Amino acid sequence: MLTAAPPRHAVAALRRFVRAQPVESCELCGTPIAADHPHVLEIANRRLLCACRVCGDAMAMRPGEAYRLVPRTVAALPAFQISDAEWAMLDLPIDMAFLLHSSPAQRPIALYPGPTGIAESHPSTAAWSALAMRNPVLSELQPDVEALLVNRIKGRRAYFRAPIDRCFHLAGLLRTRWQGWSGGDAVWQAVDDFFAVLAAEARTPERGRAA
Repeated sequence: MLTAAPPRHAVAALRRFVRAQPVESCELCGTPIAADHPHVLEIANRRLLCACRVCGDAMAMRPGEAYRLVPRTVAALPAFQISDAEWAMLDLPIDMAFLLHSSPAQRPIALYPGPTGIAESHPSTAAWSALAMRNPVLSELQPDVEALLVNRIKGRRAYFRAPIDRCFHLAGLLRTRWQGWSGGDAVWQAVDDFFAVLAAEARTPERGRAA
């Protein structure tokens, strides 16, 4: 069956629309990249860079002091052990944070999101060591690019081994959607949706056991 060709003005409009769409490029080599692309962390200033797969693979093969490839796997940690008293010892003002090994600081740090962005805290060595003894995953985190992501908001107890770009995405949700003193219903719904997606995507380590 023959079909009529679309009008020329429609084709021209479509071409203009396609040309107008922003095309992301690798921030290391300038090559155009797809929407689903890896990220590289500039370690000194904790800045994420979009990368093509070639540059991402190169960073994975030759990790250096300046840049590191961000992993893409999320793992649920249902067996992670931390008491309320131990959490309080971390001295964080919010019940949601991501903890990681910082190369520039040469120590573990805790980052927590808020309406003005990401704040940094330095847990005591004793508190971190006590947690690491019972939770070996803390010693397995890739420095700078992997974190223990914790959600204890409103009585929840969810723990993930997560790439740093996912943690930054969570922080962005709070910063851009926060309203008023308490944040508003919309921001906390966005946070719940974020963790629901994360939980659906996450794999559970074989050695993990139900809490």
